[in-house]
Amino acid sequence: MSSLGKKYIMALSGLVLVGFVIGHMVGNLQMFLHPDWINEYAYKLQNLPYGLLWVVRLVLLVCVIAHIVTAILLVVENKRARPAGYVEKAHLQASFASRTMRYSGTILLVFIVFHIMHFTVQNIHPEFKELETQLEGVGTMHHVNDKLTAIGKTHVHDVYSMVVHGFGPRFWYVSVFYIISMALLCFHLMHGISSMFQSLGLRNAAWRVRLDRIALALAIVVFIGFASIPVASLTGILEPITPLIATH
Repeated sequence: MSSLGKKYIMALSGLVLVGFVIGHMVGNLQMFLHPDWINEYAYKLQNLPYGLLWVVRLVLLVCVIAHIVTAILLVVENKRARPAGYVEKAHLQASFASRTMRYSGTILLVFIVFHIMHFTVQNIHPEFKELETQLEGVGTMHHVNDKLTAIGKTHVHDVYSMVVHGFGPRFWYVSVFYIISMALLCFHLMHGISSMFQSLGLRNAAWRVRLDRIALALAIVVFIGFASIPVASLTGILEPITPLIATH
């Protein structure tokens, strides 16, 4: 595959992942509304028709793998193509975000695996699976209670309390890791978004500064959006509605 082809794969896979990050952040911010909002939202996602949830997961997995593999290939290719003196000069001129892309990317990969095990698979804290709550009808899905009653189910998984417990004072180290990971994600986005437009041939000298500013603004918004939840859980702004009972 040509170098240009690899850059296109990096850019397009990155575009999908950026879209997911923004959508995931918006969904998570429902934590600051009534607990019904995030609980109904989670219920709706888990019950998407035609297996769409697994289709989305498969697309994201393919994009993550393509992004990582292509990034490694491009790094190796660039090192082989450039003389040592040129590489050293380019390193000095590169931004901090661009120089740390490989490291931030590696830590983010570890974070993604941990995050899935923590809140999606819930095998780190099996007691999270036992958290259930009765919806009060305040959320976004107007007929969710009718739908649950129709299938003989009156409770839903209490995602709201799970997240608050998971980031609460008892597991403060998880919040610290999460916030650091979100900071690294922002550095990754700052360089990646601008480079994405360059790879697609949509960035010129006139737009370079503007795109860098847009990338910086988006990175700050993403960091604040994601980091606000563990901070609010640690400080008691968000409080669980269902107590956590440890399993033995």
